[in-house]
Amino acid sequence: MYASARVRGLGSHLDTEDRVSRTVAVQALGLDRIDSSMTSSSGSYHDHESEGTPVRLQKLLASAGYGSRRACEELISAGRVTIDDVVVRELGTSADPSCQKVRLDGELIRPQPRRYFLLNKPKGVLCTNRDPDNRPRAVDLFPEEIQAGLFSVGRLDENSEGLLLMTNDGDLANRLAHPRYQVSRTYQVHVAGKPESAALDSLKQGMRFSDGFFRVDGIRRVGRKGNSTILDVSLKHGQNREIRRLFARIGHKVMTLQRLRFGPLSLGNVKSGRYRPLTKAEIDQLQAFVSGRSSSKKSGTRSAKSPTVGSGPVASRPPRKKAARPDQPRVAGQKTPRSGESQAKGRGARKGTAQSQTKRPNHTKKRGRSR
Repeated sequence: MYASARVRGLGSHLDTEDRVSRTVAVQALGLDRIDSSMTSSSGSYHDHESEGTPVRLQKLLASAGYGSRRACEELISAGRVTIDDVVVRELGTSADPSCQKVRLDGELIRPQPRRYFLLNKPKGVLCTNRDPDNRPRAVDLFPEEIQAGLFSVGRLDENSEGLLLMTNDGDLANRLAHPRYQVSRTYQVHVAGKPESAALDSLKQGMRFSDGFFRVDGIRRVGRKGNSTILDVSLKHGQNREIRRLFARIGHKVMTLQRLRFGPLSLGNVKSGRYRPLTKAEIDQLQAFVSGRSSSKKSGTRSAKSPTVGSGPVASRPPRKKAARPDQPRVAGQKTPRSGESQAKGRGARKGTAQSQTKRPNHTKKRGRSR
């Protein structure tokens, strides 16, 4: 599983002592939770089904923040879900939460609107929702009333910063994190020293580590700062500390690492430790990306072979002109040679005549010598 099977309510089940310690940890980083009044309702996105419409159980559980649909299917198959106090194990079962009581492990499921936020994660903040050491987490930067079910899509290690997608949509998160979809990620990497071009090319060719084969998809120099170099690095898969390990292999330590882009999303001017809700257009782009729908088809763009708008009708190809034939009477029973054949025969005849003329004197001389 690429998304947690049970992510809903992790923040709400912390006791008061844990919450106080986490708040102190967040403030120690110079950060404050953003007040709930600053959270725009545009960060919420309601499901397509209207109220009163039966919804499949796995989709209902996923929308409530219990993980991806596949993870929710496992919960159903395990007999942990009930509808009106009746255990349900069949995956195709639907329920109407407006008039039926759906429970997971006895807890009533209350579907929540889907939420999508772009967070600029600062250094020293963890992406996990569970940390026994009570270190500051990404979810701690959000108001407590919307923390329930919120988790990060993918991960940035503790010392990395930048764009982090936060949502309670387990199904979308599972797809975005899956290697199949190869979501492009772009990072600005500040490394010690001045890497040579050959060393950077080796990163694109890839290197083998104990836990897999790592490579970057693109890399370019952005600038220099003293005896260090700033680079833009892009890749379509995320492994544990992949970029740091690759640069360490070529002898250049990563000093800072910031994610700038994730799929169609860009960090923009969001300050460190702050977030903003995604726009409706950005949410649609993410959903279209994982569903395989092409933006070019949606926008109606045409291929290079198609005529452009306003270019007028495409000119048709002029008909081929037939080769003129000599006006000679056709003899019955004799095939009329094609123009190409007649020319070839003509060339062959001329060639044969020329050869006979050149060889004849030599043949005569040989014949004279033999005598």
